[in-house]
Amino acid sequence: MKYVNANEVLPDRLITEIQQYIQGESIYIPRPESSRQKWGSCSGSRKWIDDRNDSIRTSFRSGSTIQELAQEYFLSSETIKKIVYKRTAAADDQ
Repeated sequence: MKYVNANEVLPDRLITEIQQYIQGESIYIPRPESSRQKWGSCSGSRKWIDDRNDSIRTSFRSGSTIQELAQEYFLSSETIKKIVYKRTAAADDQ
C-alpha cells in the first residue's frame, strides 16, 4: 500500500466532501470486492493448501485415521477433523 496525495488524484469537490468527515488524517480506501484476490492466490499458497486438504480427504476415505493423518501432516486432530468433515457446496447440492 503506497501513499498518494488526494490533491493529485481526486477532484476538488470530492476532497471538499471528504473533509467534512476527516481532515489532516490518513485514510485507507479499500479496493472494490470485485477486484480483490483471494488470500494466497498470488503466492500459490492457496493452491498448495487446497491440494494438501484434498490429499488428506483422499487418505481419510481410504482408511487412514484422524490420528494418523494428524501425525503425517503435522496438524492437530481438530484441524484434520475440520478438513475431512467440511461440507462443500457441491456436496450440499446432491
